[in-house]
Amino acid sequence: MHSWRKTMITTARPFVGRALLALVWLAAGAALLFSRAAPAASSVGEAEKEGSGRSLAGQVDITAAPVASSSAAGFAAARLWSGEDDWEPATAADPSSPYVYQLTTRYTGPAACARCAQPAIIFRRSADGGATWEPDRFIKPSRRTQNDPMIEVANDGAIYVAWLEAYRPGVMFSKSTDHGDTWSEPVTFTHKTRMPRWNDRPVLAISDDGRHVYLAFNASHSYVAVSHDYGATWAEPVKTSHDRRYWFHSAGAVAPDGTAYFATVDFSQSYAGPAHVGVLRSTDGGQTWQYTRLDKSAVMADCGWAAGCTHGFLGGSIGLAVDDAGAVVVAYHTNDAPRDPQRMYSRRSADGLAWEPRQPLSAEALEHNAFPAVAAGPGVDDFRVVWQGNNDGQTDAWNTWYRRTTDGGRTWSEPLRLSDTATTPAPYHSADGYRFPYGDYLELAVDGDGVNHVIWGEGLSYVGPGGSWSTSGR
Repeated sequence: MHSWRKTMITTARPFVGRALLALVWLAAGAALLFSRAAPAASSVGEAEKEGSGRSLAGQVDITAAPVASSSAAGFAAARLWSGEDDWEPATAADPSSPYVYQLTTRYTGPAACARCAQPAIIFRRSADGGATWEPDRFIKPSRRTQNDPMIEVANDGAIYVAWLEAYRPGVMFSKSTDHGDTWSEPVTFTHKTRMPRWNDRPVLAISDDGRHVYLAFNASHSYVAVSHDYGATWAEPVKTSHDRRYWFHSAGAVAPDGTAYFATVDFSQSYAGPAHVGVLRSTDGGQTWQYTRLDKSAVMADCGWAAGCTHGFLGGSIGLAVDDAGAVVVAYHTNDAPRDPQRMYSRRSADGLAWEPRQPLSAEALEHNAFPAVAAGPGVDDFRVVWQGNNDGQTDAWNTWYRRTTDGGRTWSEPLRLSDTATTPAPYHSADGYRFPYGDYLELAVDGDGVNHVIWGEGLSYVGPGGSWSTSGR
């Protein structure tokens, strides 16, 4: 949830979990409960990020029009969405028009209604390829906290979104066919009488025409829900894991032949021991799923230098994309020794079954690397990847990096720094980078003309405040 790198809360039974959480909230003011008992399949999720209650509204400049970047040739200088406390953004580009869309998780600012909760998911759109943006809108006013936005666009311009609304009802799905003016009634995927009774961290993948919609989420176990009629009706979620580990999906894609993929990392319930990096693959419309383990990682590094950051935040994650020929490229980060910084790697496969050996993707000068996103460009063998990494020995100097391959992942361009912090003032900026990644995922989309649209979070610390930054170019 809202960072999916949090202390995980586990319970023996849902009722006990709710009662115990209530006691903790009353006695310790929403203190985090952390049980190291043997994990159970009925975990109630992860502890929610607490907002700082502060924003930078009125203290930062919001640039209305793009200017050329001073550090990334071919890209615009990164622009801040708002002065509010924005975290974990998402983006998508319409493949058949100039529309670009963004979502962010907002902790401050006006609420959607008198009793509406924060954080809330905010939507905005651009009709000119991201050059200018229309006013912000709430995706769905609610009295429950909202987090983890996801967004995709079909070839006909239909927008598909998913987000998390507390843990119950949890993952929500909605769709718009008028560029976000109106949205369908949200669909939920939890049940009161059968599993899953709660869920966390949605990842959305659609076919090019939008007919086939796949929505992965976790309830400790891994689940995937499927619609084959443009999101109108949904089959019961399929459980794809049968162990006692905690699963996270961080990317998904549907190949031209209909094969569906989700990229996953699974951990022990306490983050002790190795994490496993892998890919789920389905060739029968999501009825069954085949899992391939690609790599494993030792225990992740700590992040205690950033206020509020807990063990697990820098744990492994994986990006994935599929090109027009059905080739698959992933990018992920792992380490070989416990608590060492993690390096970024890529792997490629022609069919999602046989995978070539991993190759380094992050530069030697980067220490910690995290939160990759991969997107395919038009045609074949064209993949782009972005991620966040800090300068070696400078834990307060992070940047957002970009690389591209035009030979299917065999070779990559030199790393390009997208976060030109020297020319874009903010309290968490220095000439060397930004203080900390604000949220544990970023997003990359490629439009029909091959232009990259990238969005990520930066902040003073894990607690914040921070903001959502974006750029476009090629």
